[in-house]
Amino acid sequence: MKVKYDLEVDVLRITFKDVDIEESGEENPGIILDYDQKGQVIGIEILQASKRIDNPQAIEYQILPTSRAAVTEPMA
Repeated sequence: MKVKYDLEVDVLRITFKDVDIEESGEENPGIILDYDQKGQVIGIEILQASKRIDNPQAIEYQILPTSRAAVTEPMA
């Protein structure tokens, strides 16, 4: 996964998979989703990022521990 912020044009881009974009769609104004040939989301582009995000130049990344109990226990 890659995260890029272009200060000059104020665009934040998150790339999940580095493959060719087959199609793009603006689900909400200023939020563009990119899709691969299988229709899977491979990227998100946020236009006017500084107006939508508190600080588009800062990033926090977390990997939460998985809980085997949560995965194996049936839902009530």
